[in-house]
Amino acid sequence: MRPLILEATEDTPLIYFHPEEGKFLIEKSSLPENAVEYYAPVINWLKEYHSTPNAITTFDFSLEYLNTASSKQIFEVIMMINKISEVSDVTIRWHYDAIDEDMMGLGKRFSHLVNAKFEFIEYENNDDFEI
Repeated sequence: MRPLILEATEDTPLIYFHPEEGKFLIEKSSLPENAVEYYAPVINWLKEYHSTPNAITTFDFSLEYLNTASSKQIFEVIMMINKISEVSDVTIRWHYDAIDEDMMGLGKRFSHLVNAKFEFIEYENNDDFEI
């Protein structure tokens, strides 16, 4: 399966889904003008991945900021990941800045809506973030 790589811009996050490398990452800020349009290829890619996933899949989210429209689309992404967890050993890792209670809280809300393993990883600043 081909990787899905969408480079980060000022308004959109990096999307790096590479099954051969075993890396699945969404990071930076998400405030696209049309969040539904931006995330449509991501959700479609995940639907395709669902048919032939890796045995073990870890999705890393390291979002600094997202607007309301993006949070709804991230929810859709997470729900699709949850579907993948029915056929693959999936872990969602939610990275958040230690001082960002809102981002931690959003991750907590998402974690209660899925059966997939959900881990929280606190960091001091995003410059230290590495997978």
